[in-house]
Amino acid sequence: MKKQKSPHILITGVSTGIGYGCVQQFLLKGYRVIGSVRNQADADKLKKEFGDNFTPIIFDVTDAAAVKNSFALVEKTTEGKGLCGLINNAGIALGGNIQDMPVEKFRQHFEVNVFGLFYVTQTFLPLLGACENHPSLPGKIINISSVNGKIATPFVGAYVASKHAVEGLSHSLRRELLMYDIDVVIVAPGPVQTPIWEKGMDITGYENSAYYSAFKKMTTYLSGVKHQGLTIEGISKTILNIFEKEKPRTRYALLNGKFANLTIPRLLPDRVLDNIFGKQLGFKK
Repeated sequence: MKKQKSPHILITGVSTGIGYGCVQQFLLKGYRVIGSVRNQADADKLKKEFGDNFTPIIFDVTDAAAVKNSFALVEKTTEGKGLCGLINNAGIALGGNIQDMPVEKFRQHFEVNVFGLFYVTQTFLPLLGACENHPSLPGKIINISSVNGKIATPFVGAYVASKHAVEGLSHSLRRELLMYDIDVVIVAPGPVQTPIWEKGMDITGYENSAYYSAFKKMTTYLSGVKHQGLTIEGISKTILNIFEKEKPRTRYALLNGKFANLTIPRLLPDRVLDNIFGKQLGFKK
């Protein structure tokens, strides 16, 4: 009997932002979506909003035990068919210069953006087809990175470092999963109209830093850029289209003004880009 594609997809971090938008778009296309949230209130709210084809699961991606404990519920929800996909979306972005950033805040980026992704992926790989006698076609993994996975913006160094790690992990994982024909695709958004930067670019605590003035300039810049960014609906539709491609590329950068904001900066020598940032932030005349 020919194997079929499971209708079930797991998306992490669906309370707001890109995760929330992806739930909307995948449900409209007929998928049954399992979405992770961190508290019962969000679970109840989203279940009421999205209906029968949405199943909330409660865990913090940094809690390895909680992630593993959710396996049985996800397996039951898929009715033995497994998952057609996993979108590792949960993430944080907290601003601050590296010299003054508390180590706990730096570590938090890796706990959420890297280790959380690792815990979730490792736990649910069997439901994606990394096992013998899987009942459905192999699934696909989409890891949400960032344009900062390739370009290092100052004052978000911890976030940049974590997204560089996500990119490397994704490429290694994709090559390992050739054994099971499970694909891994990186989606790297630029500015998106989400609350992530309002939550993260808090300059409180940096008032006595020599970098304070430059940090304020960067927060103002990022706030302005966000309003010119992609909409949640637009990027979520694009992620759905990427997911459904039979032969997708391994990495997609999604942003407005891609040539000016990504292609040119990646072509410039590092020292030239250093000087541009230095002048913009007032470090160099």
